[in-house]
Amino acid sequence: MSDESIIVGRNSVTEALRAGRSITKLYIAAGNDAPPLLRIQELAREKDILIERAPVKILNHLAPGSRHQGVVAFAAPVAYADLTDVLADVEASGRTPFLVLLDGIEDVHNVGAIIRTAECAGVDAVLLPKRRSAPINETVGKTSAGAVEYMPIVQIGNTTQTLKKLQKRGFWVIGADMDGSVDYFHSSLTEPIVLVIGGEGRGISHLVKETCDVLVQIPMFGQVNSLNASVAAALLMYEAVRQRQAVAK
Repeated sequence: MSDESIIVGRNSVTEALRAGRSITKLYIAAGNDAPPLLRIQELAREKDILIERAPVKILNHLAPGSRHQGVVAFAAPVAYADLTDVLADVEASGRTPFLVLLDGIEDVHNVGAIIRTAECAGVDAVLLPKRRSAPINETVGKTSAGAVEYMPIVQIGNTTQTLKKLQKRGFWVIGADMDGSVDYFHSSLTEPIVLVIGGEGRGISHLVKETCDVLVQIPMFGQVNSLNASVAAALLMYEAVRQRQAVAK
């Protein structure tokens, strides 16, 4: 990521401010006094952030092609988390670890939606390979509704090596695959897990499939035989939540 990133959209900018991200300048559409924008302006003033009321055409130029909703911010990039630190924090908390790894998902909207669901579902970190992954840009931030501010995102090198290291630490690696050997709601998701989601079309890579302990499928009953990657990820994450809550009762 570059030295500075753009944040667009009311939810994304609000959460960046609340999370304490370093914002250098905030642009708000001139003449637009919608309550959400006024709240953003108030938050920014509390943090002594430079605010400029600018014509919409300036905001369009700053964030071309984006639905900025009348607000654009320039900020420090989202900082990647360290996997060792993430695991130490989870261990200290006493929680059962829950990681999500995105294998070859290059669509920024899918990545943003998955990060949003992961944050809501209490996932401990989202792992993104350095290669064949969407960048954490303004579209990911906006699609995540600001969840990128709270969800630890770990950038990894070799995916299979990372998974093997996690297996040695007691993690069960579960891959989502349309030809999986077991339906996802019949799989056990209560132990420490890494849930692997592949890109649409290609799915999980061959080497990663071989590394998985089990491949699970989402049963299909219609004429279309696959789900959007972010929808599939949401089903699997919340099945893990359901199972873990049932065990805790």
